[in-house]
Amino acid sequence: MLVPLMALMFGLAGSHADQDLPTAGRLIGERDVIFRVPVRPRPVGARIEWVKGDRFKCVNTSAIRGAVLAGPDHVDLLLPHRQRVRASFDGKCPALDFYGGFYLKTEDDRVCARRDSVHSRMGGSCEIEKFHRLVPKLRH
Repeated sequence: MLVPLMALMFGLAGSHADQDLPTAGRLIGERDVIFRVPVRPRPVGARIEWVKGDRFKCVNTSAIRGAVLAGPDHVDLLLPHRQRVRASFDGKCPALDFYGGFYLKTEDDRVCARRDSVHSRMGGSCEIEKFHRLVPKLRH
């Protein structure tokens, strides 16, 4: 009984579209809300590149489905309907190991730039400096 509940809580049960890939999960503490975000492998030979669009302040955590490592100072959050947003870290962020997934710790059901941080499973953290919407563009 406890194992299926833990799997559901931490997003280990796959979604209908991505049955083999874990989904984000939420754990509510006394003061904080913690989201476990699985990192998905970067697609090899992708025909789409993601270009930065509008900048904005916060992302609803209920919309986060996963993440893709996009560079040393940012991570792309995967949202419904194949949308993406890029969370860029401040300049003081060390190179963290996000390959096994990461945690978002927030005060409410939103992750906000200049307020919230990304935490690696190894214990390090990086403050989110800004968010950008990403726009898909076909590669030639």
